[in-house]
Amino acid sequence: MIAKLQIETSWKDRSVLKHAFYTPPFKVADITEDFSPGVLQLTLMNVSPGILDGDDYRLEINVGENSSLRLHTQSYQRLFTMQSSAFQLMNVHLEKNSSFFFLPHPTVPHKESNFKAENNIFLSAGCELLWGEILTCGRKGCGEVFSFTQYHSLTKIYFNGKLVVKENLLLRPATAQLQMFGQWEGYTHQASLIYWNEKIVMQSLMTSLHDLLKAMPGLCLGISLLPINGLLIRVLGNSAEKIFDLFKEIVDFIYQQKLGAETKVENDKAVVHAC
Repeated sequence: MIAKLQIETSWKDRSVLKHAFYTPPFKVADITEDFSPGVLQLTLMNVSPGILDGDDYRLEINVGENSSLRLHTQSYQRLFTMQSSAFQLMNVHLEKNSSFFFLPHPTVPHKESNFKAENNIFLSAGCELLWGEILTCGRKGCGEVFSFTQYHSLTKIYFNGKLVVKENLLLRPATAQLQMFGQWEGYTHQASLIYWNEKIVMQSLMTSLHDLLKAMPGLCLGISLLPINGLLIRVLGNSAEKIFDLFKEIVDFIYQQKLGAETKVENDKAVVHAC
């Protein structure tokens, strides 16, 4: 099945949904609360039980200048058993001073599933991006641990037309023992979180995140600075729900840090003006 989704936002005294188009099985729901008009909150729904053999998903997200979008998912994404394969293409365009947060539920690849996702993210000056991905080993309770055929996720981030980040995750359990040393080392879940913001001092944020994450039990974590003004958090664990909850905690922490930094800047400006 070929399915298409288009979302476009704009700023009109608040972030608003300018355009939405989708074909089955997609639906979009506006869940924005009245007390947060600065951020448009949308839930991406899929009425299909999961991604099926032959599915071809095409998603286009355009975040207009000065607007902010948080795109949520409704449930875990299941990749069902396939004779051939399935594909998803997601293009995200962020205009000047816009913000986009996407932290989808974990992906569960069933036995003999074969899936490729290609994500292209185009950033402009002053943008903010938070992009997460959580992959499980499969239906562990059903004995399907690394029983999928292939999972391939390719994420490319461009800034002013130049490729600055490339995240390439290719897993083929039949040819690589994923639980061995140098691979997932006994863990069954892997996740990554990318955060980009030109207005934040990333070294300071990374230090604060280290203090937050170092006491997390049962997880193997690492944080790296990106070659541009961003950071990458990598996580290995054994529980999708635990990692998902951790990522939501990180999002809240980053928001509070950003809010504190913006308040300090405004206070400094007020002091300078008063002088």
